Amino acid sequence: MTDQKPAANRILASVPSAEYRRLRRGLERVALRFGQVLYEPGGVIRHVYFPINCLISLLTTVDRRRSLEVGMVGSEGMAGIPVILGVAVSGVRALVQGEGEALRMAAAPFRIEFNRNRPLQQALLRYTHALMAQVSQTAACNRFHDADARLARWLLMTRERVGSDEFDLTHSFLAHMLGMRREGVTAAATDLKRHKVISYHRGRIRILDLARLRASSCTCYQPVSKIG
Repeated sequence: MTDQKPAANRILASVPSAEYRRLRRGLERVALRFGQVLYEPGGVIRHVYFPINCLISLLTTVDRRRSLEVGMVGSEGMAGIPVILGVAVSGVRALVQGEGEALRMAAAPFRIEFNRNRPLQQALLRYTHALMAQVSQTAACNRFHDADARLARWLLMTRERVGSDEFDLTHSFLAHMLGMRREGVTAAATDLKRHKVISYHRGRIRILDLARLRASSCTCYQPVSKIG
């Protein structure tokens, strides 16, 4: 890997060149697959991940069958935040929602680097605060807002992080993300499709009218869109 900083990840891009040169020696570029599980609740966090053009969902699980997305990590952040807090195990399932590339680093050397790299500390502590706000807002949204508005908010957040108006998603996957029955997701997606806000075919969603999608979203979108 060269000394050039991956500007696509905002955490790494914020680290000054001198500190980044030392940090980058422990980073490796990896390709993450759609549906790949990076961490399980209670499992050891072996690597931290800095997404470049992929998207990682953070899900809380209530049993073996049911889960709910409480946060998402894209190029604005890092997956594996417990490591900077001195915690070696994950409290959530980290699932690759949008495939692409990330930079990863083994947790033990990353913790050492974090402790001595002041700019990295500052960037990650700011990000941790923003991620906590996202988790809180998402929890409230999932409790109080209807399916159409929640789906619109989720599509907008995904679009921001993958940098595209088109991405692969199945209704079954969306049901897990939003904590809804599949029938509810299908009804919400069909409503947006009927109004020509999105198109949907064989698991691929395309945003056709960004302005109307924003209008369809609940008020939670603005707070969570400011993360990072």
